[in-house]
Amino acid sequence: MRAIINVNVKVRKVELDVCKAELLCVGVFSDGKGLDKVTGKLDKKFGGAIAKLLKLGDFEGKDGTNAVVYGDGKIGARRVLLIGLGDKKEITIDKVRKAAATGAGKAVTLKAKSAAIALHQNSGRLDAEKVGQAIAEGAYFGSYRYDEFLTNDENGRLKKIAIEVIDSQAARLGKVSKGVSVGKVIGQAQAFARTIANRPGNVVNPAVLAAEAKRMAKGVAGLSCAVFDEKQLKAKKMGGILAIGSGSKNRPRMIVLKYTPRKKSKRAAIGLVGKAITFDSGGISIKPSAGMQDMKFDKSGGIAVLAAMKAIAALKPAVAVYGIIPSAENMPSGESCRPGDIVTTYSGKTVEIQNTDAEGRMILCDAIHYAVTQKCEVIVDIATLTGACMVALGKYKAGLMSNNDELVKALEAASKSSGEQIWHLPC
Repeated sequence: MRAIINVNVKVRKVELDVCKAELLCVGVFSDGKGLDKVTGKLDKKFGGAIAKLLKLGDFEGKDGTNAVVYGDGKIGARRVLLIGLGDKKEITIDKVRKAAATGAGKAVTLKAKSAAIALHQNSGRLDAEKVGQAIAEGAYFGSYRYDEFLTNDENGRLKKIAIEVIDSQAARLGKVSKGVSVGKVIGQAQAFARTIANRPGNVVNPAVLAAEAKRMAKGVAGLSCAVFDEKQLKAKKMGGILAIGSGSKNRPRMIVLKYTPRKKSKRAAIGLVGKAITFDSGGISIKPSAGMQDMKFDKSGGIAVLAAMKAIAALKPAVAVYGIIPSAENMPSGESCRPGDIVTTYSGKTVEIQNTDAEGRMILCDAIHYAVTQKCEVIVDIATLTGACMVALGKYKAGLMSNNDELVKALEAASKSSGEQIWHLPC
């Protein structure tokens, strides 16, 4: 088993042309009248090589493009990665985030031990602190590789990479540094989520996921973790989770994480509820075999909540947050629930199961009602609930449904800020 790439993001005051790094990442706009101060200074050191690239049209600074110029001892860095930022008037935080991810990804591909990122210096009107956060998030996102179970090390990728956000101006870098500290927390939580989500069903089952949650919460100030096993689920009459988990030898669990702020808040608690089916065969209503290997990802909603709670505990917001993760393995056996079975859920309502592959709503109804009993005023349910949503929206947007327009607006604002796209669907 291989370790995931260890990423260390720091901030340093240094001039770009003397910064020692194996890869120096700078941004270039597509609508500039020549080079700006950042790239212009580097271009002089290169004897006009960057300007020549632009003049030839080999690199135009368009969004999503990049080009490498080799240092050859002319500057401190061994290579410079020019990253296209597109039209300067259309620059956004998410474009900066993606550009940073491009730089970090290129560093991994080139097996560079160190990378310096200076995208914020030409990000124009954008808030420096938010830009710093986006760069750190992008650095973790772009450098991430999931290959922990590869037995061969043919590509020889490095186990760790040092990434620096650099600037020669201390005042500007101070603002960027605040953002980087937040971005590191989010980036690390996101990498954690991707790793657990990628692990297969024979590695992660409900009990293993519960143990991971307990490990994550251990010793973290303000964060607690409780786990309900099958006996406790029966005692609480959480029939939805029990029904879906009945066909597997890996019995279901309900994971309840709670973040409590240092100072008591007058605001009602927020509930995050995440579906964690560690493997979804469909149960008696078994799925087609094609693509079934990807059903390890049916736990992704719950993993998103797990990682969110990790970040929340580090960022310490002034409001209590519950992370509620119902987890089961949906398998066919002589003990599985059947189409036609009637199940009593935690709220006392009965449900007739017509298709055992509609397992998500069964476990979520117990978990959502538990959030209600904890007096959560706002409840956000995150789930890989149906492939039909991808038919409607494609791969890059999550469907959003809500009974509260103000909450929708808040989530849409968060979507825009984070780059995690959602689309409001009618109820």
